[in-house]
Amino acid sequence: MAAMSLTPNVSPDEPHLLVVDDDERLRALLQRYLSSNGYRVTTAPGAADARALMRSMEFDLLILDVMMPGESGLDLTTSVRKESSVPILMLTARGDPADRIAGLELGADDYLPKPFEPRELLLRVNALLRRAAPAEAPRSGPVRMGPALFDPTISRLTRDGRPVKLTGAEAALLQLFATHAGKAFSRGELCKRLNVALERSIDVQVTRLRRKIEEDPKLPLYLQTVRGVGYMLVPDRG
Repeated sequence: MAAMSLTPNVSPDEPHLLVVDDDERLRALLQRYLSSNGYRVTTAPGAADARALMRSMEFDLLILDVMMPGESGLDLTTSVRKESSVPILMLTARGDPADRIAGLELGADDYLPKPFEPRELLLRVNALLRRAAPAEAPRSGPVRMGPALFDPTISRLTRDGRPVKLTGAEAALLQLFATHAGKAFSRGELCKRLNVALERSIDVQVTRLRRKIEEDPKLPLYLQTVRGVGYMLVPDRG
């Protein structure tokens, strides 16, 4: 049964986290640790309980275990991304980087391999929440990329006038590109600016953005690869 944190010293205005893991001991440890660092924490042992909680509560970030009996964290990520851009941090015991990247390709924002230090989890949670927070109004106006239009003041992407859903990681990356159009960023610089640990995750997010912006993602006109450097956004003139 899902358990809700009742930590009395945590303000209801603090970020609300949902931890989903079938390991009862780990859930309890994470709930205590994150609560002691000022977060409201709700836990669930599986995807079904998590969905029930998400229907009745608002969460600022999800922490999902990849390997759970029945529906996996990857499955839950796929379904959540159909309706929400809430930041998702995956916990995985798998050692193969390809398995971790699968979560990023499905829309997760970051991953943390088990076993991990609680302090590293806290740092990653802090970074994801900062990245998801509304940014200060940038100086540039809307950026047009063919049929796509991105307004960095509200982190809103449309294509042919219709809204296009962005994950938190995609929105943060596109916002950076849009407010620095024409500037080439290395993967390392992008990781540093966006508080991302793995350079490969930048490649994954760029690939996802190209699918949403470009007419032909394999031959990008706007979100270009700069050989020997990294990536650069080249929007339409005017």
